[in-house]
Amino acid sequence: MLKYALRENLLTAEPDDFMAQAADARSYSLEEIIELMMQRGTTVTKTDVTAVLQVYGEVAAALVADGASLNTPLMNTSLSISGVFKSATDSFDASRHSVNLNITPGTLLKKAVSSVKTEKTEAASTSPYITEVTDIVSGTVNSTLTAGGILQAVGARLAFDATDEAQGVFLVPETGAAVRCPITAENKPARVMVMVPADLAAGTYYVEVRTKVIRTSKAAKDIKVGRFAKPLTVTA
Repeated sequence: MLKYALRENLLTAEPDDFMAQAADARSYSLEEIIELMMQRGTTVTKTDVTAVLQVYGEVAAALVADGASLNTPLMNTSLSISGVFKSATDSFDASRHSVNLNITPGTLLKKAVSSVKTEKTEAASTSPYITEVTDIVSGTVNSTLTAGGILQAVGARLAFDATDEAQGVFLVPETGAAVRCPITAENKPARVMVMVPADLAAGTYYVEVRTKVIRTSKAAKDIKVGRFAKPLTVTA
């Protein structure tokens, strides 16, 4: 069951438009998926299943690392390169260009999506929410960030009071304390742009907007938090 809430759509001209935002859903680790597989009564041992999936993942990763694409019932992949080339004789430079992994659903996942049932769970929220994050340096969307580069987030209710240390755009690692982006280039309800700290350690982070701003003339009593659902990889 896909649970969702309606939020005011500030990206359209109509004042009464709303858009659906999916609620956070439970995620399953490989170990948990294997446990569910075993519950289906397979005659294969858990050790064998774990070993097969390990090899499957290693082979798939090796193929991608070799520049190949995957075409499986679960997913299809392709590779692309982002960044500006200065001339026809220019070559790939890791400091200016990046390789991106593009993933689309395979036949099994497409069929699964068509069968998803939905449930409306709550009324419209005043919390900020992020629909897309772009790394301006590399041009990648919803995948990577560059330390010392510019992060652009679009969505709704993203504006914050930059003078309040408790508000702003924060990068939250999988473990450890959140890091606030102290330099703000743009601060609007539908788009914010901030500088990623140059000394930010490489790793996986979630982007959060924390704000008390509800409207231009109205502020909330407590901090409202909007987290982008997809983790992003920070590169040096």
